[in-house]
Amino acid sequence: MKVLLVEDEAALRQAVTESLRQTGYVVEVAASFGQAQEKIALYRYDCVLLDLTLPDGDGLDLLRELKLDNSPAGVLVLTARDGLDDRIKGLDLGADDYLVKPFHLSELNARLRAIIRRRQFQGQHHLVFRDLLVWPEQNEVLVRGESLTLTRKEYDLLLYFLANPGRVLTKEAIAEHLCGDQVDAADSLDFIYTHLKNLRKKLQERGADNYIRTLYGVGYKLSSE
Repeated sequence: MKVLLVEDEAALRQAVTESLRQTGYVVEVAASFGQAQEKIALYRYDCVLLDLTLPDGDGLDLLRELKLDNSPAGVLVLTARDGLDDRIKGLDLGADDYLVKPFHLSELNARLRAIIRRRQFQGQHHLVFRDLLVWPEQNEVLVRGESLTLTRKEYDLLLYFLANPGRVLTKEAIAEHLCGDQVDAADSLDFIYTHLKNLRKKLQERGADNYIRTLYGVGYKLSSE
């Protein structure tokens, strides 16, 4: 899952980034309104953690831009502004949740998981697709009742397909989802083929054949047949 953290306070930004990366998220950061504006224009995120008080702008304006752009990203507002009016305004603009500073990192993680669960998995704690049973919060995958061991990237790739059933995903979209904006510096996207090959092989070894279809020249799709 890919997250954008918009936070100008360096110490908090570092603490949140380290915590989320240890949990398995791909985290990109923006320390200012301008940086955040550039990133949301170029990339797509599963969730945006948004500070309201930025040195060069108001986070609520970024929230407006996300909604005008019909971004699928969830939004968790992080702010020291505890006024009821600010909270109501943020929620009215489309924020999914509101967390007042200071906060515990464990609570941030819990709220982030809840937002992603509501937005991508209809609030379900587990996902069922054909012979697959996946528990996203436990990072657990079962195929016909047997546990399947995946690498972090393979798991993220499978979850990305499950979050987009029936949708064709390009290799560029997959690469950005797995690596964030670091993919811009990559010499090639051949690593995507390696992750796909390994994931398919592990699924096939458990009898889950033909789950990921290749549409040559277009992309890849999770098959329901």
